[in-house]
Amino acid sequence: MADVLAANIQTILGINADISIITEKPGYAFVPGRGQFDAGKILRHLASVKSEVPLRLGVTAYDLCTPILTFVYGESELGGTCAVISINRIRHNTPEITYLRAVKIGLHEVGHLFGIGHCWEPGCLMQYSHNLEKLDALNIDFCSACRYEINRRKLTLMKSACP
Repeated sequence: MADVLAANIQTILGINADISIITEKPGYAFVPGRGQFDAGKILRHLASVKSEVPLRLGVTAYDLCTPILTFVYGESELGGTCAVISINRIRHNTPEITYLRAVKIGLHEVGHLFGIGHCWEPGCLMQYSHNLEKLDALNIDFCSACRYEINRRKLTLMKSACP
């Protein structure tokens, strides 16, 4: 999974990202009343880990939520450095579909790291997906406006990463 995500982020966005597979149960983020894990707490934990790469993406099989949403496929801090996605609700009998869904969610969350909000353009990866039908209908790319903003902000990121 990490290799597939890293390759797609590199190919589609032209950047390297540190992909961390979270296999150990993040007990610090467990929400007892819901039986899920708080995505925001996982993000804060990822941000506390030093990395040579400016952007980090955590991947887990645990079900994620936020205080106001019953579940999330992924979460990131707008303009931040870390994102997390879960494969818990996107699994499919066909592994290729599971990978494609994970790539779409991963790219979407990385888009948020570039400061891009949700988009209204049909098919754009930055559209909000509240169910698998909507997620599956998305393209595996950004609309021209989101792509422009990502490329513009990517230059700033690369300049700040260079000594």
